[in-house]
Amino acid sequence: MNPNDQNADWVARDLDVLWHPCTQMRDHPHPLPLLPIVRASGCWLEDANGQRYLDAVSSWWVNLFGHGHPRIAEAIAQQASQLDHVLLAGFTHPPAVELAEQLCELLGRAPRAGQWSPVGPRLSRVFYAEAGSAAIEIALKLSWHYWRNVGQHRRTRFVVLEQAYHGETLGALALSQMDLYRQAYGGLLLQPLVARSPASPDPHGESAERCAEIALAQMADVLGEHAGEVCAVVIEPLVQCAGGMQMHSPAYLRGLRALCDQHQVHLIADEIAVGLGRTGTLLACDQAAIRPDLLCIGKGLTGGTLPLAAVLTHDELYQAFLGEYGSGRAFLHSHSYTGFAIGCAAALAALTLLRETLASGRLQTLGESLERAFAPLARHRHLRDLRRCGNIVAMELHCGDAQQRPYPAAERRGLAVYREALRRGVLLRPLGDTLYALPPLSISDDEIRLLASVAEQAIDAACD
Repeated sequence: MNPNDQNADWVARDLDVLWHPCTQMRDHPHPLPLLPIVRASGCWLEDANGQRYLDAVSSWWVNLFGHGHPRIAEAIAQQASQLDHVLLAGFTHPPAVELAEQLCELLGRAPRAGQWSPVGPRLSRVFYAEAGSAAIEIALKLSWHYWRNVGQHRRTRFVVLEQAYHGETLGALALSQMDLYRQAYGGLLLQPLVARSPASPDPHGESAERCAEIALAQMADVLGEHAGEVCAVVIEPLVQCAGGMQMHSPAYLRGLRALCDQHQVHLIADEIAVGLGRTGTLLACDQAAIRPDLLCIGKGLTGGTLPLAAVLTHDELYQAFLGEYGSGRAFLHSHSYTGFAIGCAAALAALTLLRETLASGRLQTLGESLERAFAPLARHRHLRDLRRCGNIVAMELHCGDAQQRPYPAAERRGLAVYREALRRGVLLRPLGDTLYALPPLSISDDEIRLLASVAEQAIDAACD
């Protein structure tokens, strides 16, 4: 081993003691590189040998404003020196209250969107969680428990979409429809109803709007067939991220809100990955001018610095849990660090930055810059279905033949692209053979051009 190779030393020590998430550990360090990152600034990560990497995936989609943002770091340090944590059962603290107030003010009402007037409830109550999966678990329990509190005990089912992904704790995993994550644990999981995904383009050439119509008709059949049995429909609005960055029309969300109202079921919007500016609007639901009954947010809530998530809901649902002590109506759900003060302080700083980003118009120009930079890849001989929603860009690898056949999964071409991009100083992390970029909102136009250029070079190297 090269005595100057500090990466190798950290990798060896790591493999002696650590078990990494979402990883077949036999892949480390070959064919899957294991990189020790020792510092980060802006959109860049730096390994122990001083090599820098452009973080094109926002470190698992959490980083909104770049690593080490001074205003978020200052808020964390100041709060840690004043109050780090106190339990939120029977106690409160200013950061938790102020953050809940701001979330309700910022996200509570749907804005108008084009020809659509706002529909859906005003979200006015906040329940904190520690991660996205926990937020989904909370939303499921709230919906389930609500229907019992109002006497509708037959409502025990949830409806999800094909290729859904909502997390990996047991309740969230039960909703997820990806065998990669679900298959090993099938016997532990509740069985949701599964409806057609509205994701486009359709293999038969249907438009996004037509795909939405077809999927809504099938959803109507599911809800009609199971009338009085469904607690809620759970959806990732606009983009099914882990399911391959599959994108659908806002018209689907608009129609789904109407179907949920018609059949008197809750709509749960999982905006953990797509919310807070990722789709080009504050929430993905904004593009359909709707609000769900339960809104889950997380990932970027603290700007990507600390684990914090939240579930927002409306007062009608909240009121159903009020009752006498011992009545069984209370929502007895808790985590040790629920609403921890340092995380709330980080989120308050991040929300200030998000408001500034919205006011500057950067969400719009960022998406346009990504589209311009990646447009040439639409003609690449090994790519198809280049698509964008806000600041999420995705595309599919294929063999390069006229039929655009996918590569055999065993070839792991996406992994080959990942390795080639790392060699060129860019962190891409494909989902199988789906390549995507989901960079921090703070990425510059020059960095976007570098990202697109390296992506093209990496595809050439991995596929030719």
